[in-house]
Amino acid sequence: MKTDEELARGITELGLDIPAATRAKFNKYLELIAKWNRVHNLTAVRDIEKMVSVHVLDSLAIVPHLKASSVIDVGSGAGLPGIPLALVWPYARVVLLDSNHKKAAFLRQAVIELGLKNAEVVSERVEAWQAPQKFDLVISRAFSDLAEFTQLAGKLCARGGVVAAMKGVYPDEEVAQLPASFRLERALPLKVPGLEAQRHLLMLRPAA
Repeated sequence: MKTDEELARGITELGLDIPAATRAKFNKYLELIAKWNRVHNLTAVRDIEKMVSVHVLDSLAIVPHLKASSVIDVGSGAGLPGIPLALVWPYARVVLLDSNHKKAAFLRQAVIELGLKNAEVVSERVEAWQAPQKFDLVISRAFSDLAEFTQLAGKLCARGGVVAAMKGVYPDEEVAQLPASFRLERALPLKVPGLEAQRHLLMLRPAA
């Protein structure tokens, strides 16, 4: 199946309404990852068709469950889930945070080539970066365990905001080790089109 057909089918399965122009940008984004991957090892997934489900649809699977006007993607890597979120939420301010300079260079190039006016790249360690303002949504896809994630990135969450972690199998041990300063509000199993593996979205809030 062609990449664009698989993407369109997956978007429909997720119940999302994404304009054709935005879907075209997703295809361009995948081509960029594949191009840079040859030199910079952005992702272990080499097959661009596999990237549709493993990366793009995996990122988009969280969209029906979240909404935010400001987002920070911590440990963004190849821009996942931050770039897909910036594409489908053009009204949201999205910060792509990664301390790896090669990955940050890719992110800057992707932001330019995709015309993402609402996204910016910050190449800093999360614990060292002084954010000018806090975020409605602090999210990561493969940054660290929950305790470390909340410890390092929790300070970036605005009052009333949410800290969200994208996980595979439900992480019982990580949840048990959550610090008292955060509570698990919701844990949602996700069905990602074309992906057999388990996926979960964990939504955390600062404890009262």
